[in-house]
Amino acid sequence: MIKHKEIDIVAGNPFANCKLDRHQYAKVLTSIVDTYADGFVLAINNKWGTGKTTFVKMWEQDLKDNKYQTVYFNAWENDFENNPLTALMGELKTLTKEETEPKFKTVLNRAAILSKHIAPVVVKAIADRYINTDGIKEAIEKVTEGVTNIFENEVNDYAEKKKGITEFRTSLSKFIADTNEGKPLIFIVDELDRCRPDYAVAILEQIKHFFSVPNIVFVLSIDKGQLGNAVRGVYGSEQIDAEEYLRRFIDIEYSIPEPDSEKYCDYLYNYFGLNEFFNSDLRSRISQLNYDGMTFLKTAKILFKNTNVSLRQQEKIFAHSRLVLRSFPYNNFVFPNLFLFLIYIKTLNNAFYNKIKFKQLSLKDLQIEFMTTINFISQDDFDYEIIDLEAYLIHYYNNYVFTRSNRSLLFEEDTNTKQNKLLINSLTDKSPDGSRFLTILESRSRGYDNGGDINIEFLFRKIDITQSITF
Repeated sequence: MIKHKEIDIVAGNPFANCKLDRHQYAKVLTSIVDTYADGFVLAINNKWGTGKTTFVKMWEQDLKDNKYQTVYFNAWENDFENNPLTALMGELKTLTKEETEPKFKTVLNRAAILSKHIAPVVVKAIADRYINTDGIKEAIEKVTEGVTNIFENEVNDYAEKKKGITEFRTSLSKFIADTNEGKPLIFIVDELDRCRPDYAVAILEQIKHFFSVPNIVFVLSIDKGQLGNAVRGVYGSEQIDAEEYLRRFIDIEYSIPEPDSEKYCDYLYNYFGLNEFFNSDLRSRISQLNYDGMTFLKTAKILFKNTNVSLRQQEKIFAHSRLVLRSFPYNNFVFPNLFLFLIYIKTLNNAFYNKIKFKQLSLKDLQIEFMTTINFISQDDFDYEIIDLEAYLIHYYNNYVFTRSNRSLLFEEDTNTKQNKLLINSLTDKSPDGSRFLTILESRSRGYDNGGDINIEFLFRKIDITQSITF
């Protein structure tokens, strides 16, 4: 399994397969809907990859289970439609029943007035300036006959459209009231921030001007930062205050709280079946490999807790790990902390990954980039794992960059104490003598039995999937 499948959303218990304990947030949102049932726009604002789509689909089913009428509209999948009003009305049509069909047709007729466009007129002066072909100019002049009446037509059209907006809203509100037994319609607009910028802005404008009626609650599932970029793109200026612009359309903003990262790691570890590899019968017979699964999981929890890694990125890292592990014979060293770290930076910081791969860093520079990447904050229980990871990275990179005869010495024996002392300082081991860091480097230097002579090139070959995968 190399891809995380969509969660099965079960009618009657839509959050049954949710591993992030998010039912509680759906209850909060439903209570907001109940409190302000007259109609408003709610934005669920979270970064891309945090599971918004899955959440709103589960919440939508929960609303249905509680007798709410809902519409789910994926704006990104529908931005081929130039006029958002057509798409929005098409979604509303799904609510019609035999007894409400006449009222919907009334709404549709009103919408037709709103979607009417006057074709742009190219006047003779513009034709003279840009077009030199006499035949084309003559044709344009015929089209623009009666141009003196255009302004009057535009004024009349404006009045007609303004009246049409009022009539559209009135008929729409009556239609919605008759479809849901007094409860508001929940109209969910998902993936708005991934649309063409002009389409996204047009949807916002039409929701505001045409659909702001009682009995409709619009739910915008968005990354507000990305949507703000779309706004600036449409108006062609980085100086546009996108935050202020979006505030015109959004009445209430809600962000789904971040899930417990350790619980989610446990879930992904089990979902992708990593235990099946690390604790297989054959690997379990090799004592040096017995703790690989535990080390992998602990390292994942540290990396995901210390850094801003979205749920989707975490899934990608676990999925890639599962795929690559297929290329390891059962009796191979994996060095799970280093293995996971390399996949982690390949996913999130490919430039750093390539610097390691192409031997572009000194040991000191490697340590500095390592610390920047993991954003290390002392966590007591996890400190040893981070120190171990730093030591593994330094040792196996040293093996990779240099041959056995010219490798940098990482420690040496003190002539006075006859004890080893570090020649490279750890950035994670805060003890005065770096004892934990030194102990790991000493254990790695002991040679073949624990894989100490290996360099990380073999991990690059596997991670970059240049070796065969078996299933």
